[in-house]
Amino acid sequence: MTDSSVLDLAPVVPVVVVEDVADAVPLARALVAGGLRAIEVTLRTPAALDAIRAVADEVPDAVVGAGTVISPQNVADSVAAGARFLVSPGWTDTLLDAMKESGVPFLPGVSTTSEVVALLERGVSEMKFFPAEAAGGVPYLKSLAGPLPQARFCPTGGVSLGSAPSYLALKNVGCVGGSWMLPADAVAARDWARIETLAREAAGLK
Repeated sequence: MTDSSVLDLAPVVPVVVVEDVADAVPLARALVAGGLRAIEVTLRTPAALDAIRAVADEVPDAVVGAGTVISPQNVADSVAAGARFLVSPGWTDTLLDAMKESGVPFLPGVSTTSEVVALLERGVSEMKFFPAEAAGGVPYLKSLAGPLPQARFCPTGGVSLGSAPSYLALKNVGCVGGSWMLPADAVAARDWARIETLAREAAGLK
């Protein structure tokens, strides 16, 4: 991975919620085997930081990052656990400063034109568009490409296997984030082979 971009690792970044740290490594191995190297582990569960640490330690081909980063403490804890990129649902000046100072690539979340302009003003041109479907989806991002061509996005939130290609066809979209390759029943059953198959299908999207 370059120091500058999360957006070019894969067309799809799986958004992972880990309830049981024991699932983290086999799940990550299944995603990597399917071609999805960049894995966003959300900080929504008590197991999240330990999951990031386990994947960083035991799955060398994975590029594990932290999602739902909403505070400087989240930034510090995630980087200490081995996160190689950071993703936030939104941003403040305080959070942005912490992410910038972390030394790892990051995608601050935006859902409005003003937020995009504010980030460009701060020297940030790569962003998460969230919640993508609820905030206007493909038409909204397409409309931003004209006045703000320097901004690139990873739309996340409601993106599916069916809608992902429409996002990826946009010139200002580098990748999409989603969890459809991680159906709850497959994770509960520890059906890593099924997850690998779904990951391979996602990795093949253009």
